[in-house]
Amino acid sequence: MAIDTDRYSSTMRSRIVDVEGRRLLITRLGGSEQEKDLAEPTNCDGLGRVRHFRRRTSSGWPPNPLPIDPACAALGMDPVDELRAQLFQNAGCNWRCWYCFVPFPLLEGREELAAWVSPNELVASYLSEQDRPALLVLSGGQPDLVPEWTSWMLRSLADQAASGSTYVWVDDNLSNDYFWRFLSNDDLDLVARAPNFGRVGCFKGFDAESFAFNTEADPSLFDLQFELFARHLSLGTDCYAYVTLTGPNSSTVGAGVPRFIDRLQSIHENLPLRTVPLEIALWGPVPDRLNPTRSQSLDVQQQAIAIWNAEIERRFPAALRAMRINLVPMRA
Repeated sequence: MAIDTDRYSSTMRSRIVDVEGRRLLITRLGGSEQEKDLAEPTNCDGLGRVRHFRRRTSSGWPPNPLPIDPACAALGMDPVDELRAQLFQNAGCNWRCWYCFVPFPLLEGREELAAWVSPNELVASYLSEQDRPALLVLSGGQPDLVPEWTSWMLRSLADQAASGSTYVWVDDNLSNDYFWRFLSNDDLDLVARAPNFGRVGCFKGFDAESFAFNTEADPSLFDLQFELFARHLSLGTDCYAYVTLTGPNSSTVGAGVPRFIDRLQSIHENLPLRTVPLEIALWGPVPDRLNPTRSQSLDVQQQAIAIWNAEIERRFPAALRAMRINLVPMRA
């Protein structure tokens, strides 16, 4: 049965945020099942980790400049091919993407696997780290189950005189409207105007069938992703996108991928150039979740990326394709 996204989102939110106490539940990575997959020891008392974002990808896949180029540009740094980031994960998610690198128990809002912390405590812990990365990633889980996390962290960084030296990056699975439902107008304005802030929304598939296959959510929510992305863009936020191209049916790729790009261009004609396809690989807990259809979907994504590349080349001139992703014009 498909996940009841509205109901499960409400359940997860109730487990992972204490709005009155200004606290949120952050995954304790130290000692977790996920820790064995990390390249470096956990930090920030076991609540954080350092992630290395790399531009280089597999043959046939576009380079991944996110969040490297937006962060470097905002912080006045020369572009690099690898960038260290401080990453925190909130402890709940409303979908169960089979290729998620996070073990599913860490997505259930379980207090015994996490810790209640305030944004001020989280920022202070981050700032106390030696050789702290200038890139701070709010991940999950699904960060927008607690949209207050973003505004709280931006305010805490400003209060602790670190907003000018820190670039904040938020991952979003484009699953709910909590950003507008729970944030005040002042909070919305704060996030939209933050100079050192970027948001990436991840489209989970190229059509409704692949979306449902990837997320275990109702296929009708495929359309909601586009609506939510457009709303974020309309605020003036610096927005980017990922897309995962795994799907159960190779026969739908030929029409599905161009139609998906059409949908992106219905939001903004240049949005495909700010969208990075992510190759799904067998890493961490993913191999144990494979079944014959999921294994087949790894081949489907290879067909899909070939079509994606051809469509991008056909639709956009070389000069625009060569621009750094943060310079591609797309502000609302």
